[in-house]
This record gives sequence, C-alpha cells and structure tokens, in this order.
Amino acid sequence: MNNAKRTQVSRDSIVELLTDDEVAKVSTAETGARLAEGDEFIDLEKLDQGVRHANGVLVQLKNIVPRKAVHEKT
Repeated sequence: MNNAKRTQVSRDSIVELLTDDEVAKVSTAETGARLAEGDEFIDLEKLDQGVRHANGVLVQLKNIVPRKAVHEKT
C-alpha cells in the first residue's frame, strides 16, 4: 500500500470515529483563519506526528482536527 493510500485509509478511520456533532465542529473550524496559541490538533496529512500544538504559525485548517472540536471520549 503506498503512502497516499495509507494516509487516506487512516484519515477515513479517524473521521469515522467522530460523531455528527464533532464533524460539524471540525467543518466549522476549517473556515477559521488559524488556531489559538497552544491549541492541540491532529494533522490528517501528517498522522505520524501525532498530537501537535499550535504555535502561531498558520496551519492548513482543512487537514486538521482541533482537539476543541471533539468530545473528551473521542
């Protein structure tokens, strides 16, 4: 399995774990300009980097899942 296909499978697996409410929050977050300093997120294009923290640098929001968009159990 090539990396692009593996990333897509992993990305889909993560999205499937989200509730409808969480998917809506993530979709809403995609329209924002940037995350606040210190906000935690997972970059769906760079899953190998694990949970990351925003440091004031712009991130491509369409590829991330901010922690504040999902429930604690998720």
